[in-house]
Amino acid sequence: MGPNRDYYEVLGVHRDASPDEVKRAYRKVAVEHHPDRNPDDPGAEERFKEASEAYSVLGDADKRRRYDRLGHSAFRSSSGAGSYERVDFSSVAEILEGFLGDVFGRRRRGQTGGDIEHELRISFVEAALGSEKTVRITRPTLCRSCTGTGAAPGTKPVTCPACDGRGAVRYQRGFFAANRPCQSCRGTGQRVDKPCTECDGHGVVSQDEELSVKVPAGVEDGAVRTVRGAGEQAPAGNGDLHLLIRVEPHPIFTRDGADVLCTVPVSFPQAVLGAQFEVPTLDGKVTLKLPAGTQSGRVLRLRGKGIVVFGGAGKGDQLVRILVEVPEKISRKQRKLIEDLAQEMGTDTHPQQQSFLEKLRALFG
Repeated sequence: MGPNRDYYEVLGVHRDASPDEVKRAYRKVAVEHHPDRNPDDPGAEERFKEASEAYSVLGDADKRRRYDRLGHSAFRSSSGAGSYERVDFSSVAEILEGFLGDVFGRRRRGQTGGDIEHELRISFVEAALGSEKTVRITRPTLCRSCTGTGAAPGTKPVTCPACDGRGAVRYQRGFFAANRPCQSCRGTGQRVDKPCTECDGHGVVSQDEELSVKVPAGVEDGAVRTVRGAGEQAPAGNGDLHLLIRVEPHPIFTRDGADVLCTVPVSFPQAVLGAQFEVPTLDGKVTLKLPAGTQSGRVLRLRGKGIVVFGGAGKGDQLVRILVEVPEKISRKQRKLIEDLAQEMGTDTHPQQQSFLEKLRALFG
């Protein structure tokens, strides 16, 4: 790798990227250019080593500070110009063992099953009041025939002689060394000489299941609900099921924290004279009294008619915004009546308009 190649450019991250962002970027580049995935590309190994060198610096807080301050010269050795200190790939190899094993081989036996992510769509009211939903998922479950061993009934797996049960063998190419999943046992550490015919030696079979899941009251869109043990099954234990909650929009209600918002249109006579009318809430309809002289945009509060605060600590309110609706089309008789009303009312009955006109006169003289 040339000394002038910027490490941030190699991983494709900004200079202010967080350690997690740097690690994720390295994971992506390493998987993409790993020599095992690119056997016919002679340049893949060089790009892989280039990314590993970049991460060995940016993944270390002290080295990264030195690099940000001095660039590549921070690692130039004292043996002469153009000579750089050797990059230690041991820590990089350990990281590769951690997250490339599942890409190029299977999980080792003895590990728990993987987690599953699933999107659960619920209605606005279900999210507000809580509900119980049936979730249909497809997940790997232990084979009943071999109970997860992968071996045919009456037989059992044996320790893999190629890796001595470790599930990995030492990988050496040039100066770069790392562990790679054993191809003989596919990274499991055990070899099945006579595989189970029901699961083809995998120990698990794909199965559709229906689960009943409780959705707590007050859950918000984007929340994650975890069901322990409902993920992939494995002999050493099951993974978890992570449900991403998606709340469908409501035709009337919107949400602001624990409060429910809605807009109710009223006629001009109702706003002027006052009225009583029914308003929908999460618990059903209630009668709302509209005071005489209500202005458009006024918000009326219905105490305790909102959403349960997540965790059960109280309840929000329902906020009803009044919208005085102006008719778009009127008859000749209606126009005459409105003109007579306007003349009769004058400006004394419109204090807000009068105040606005006074401000205009003061502003423009």
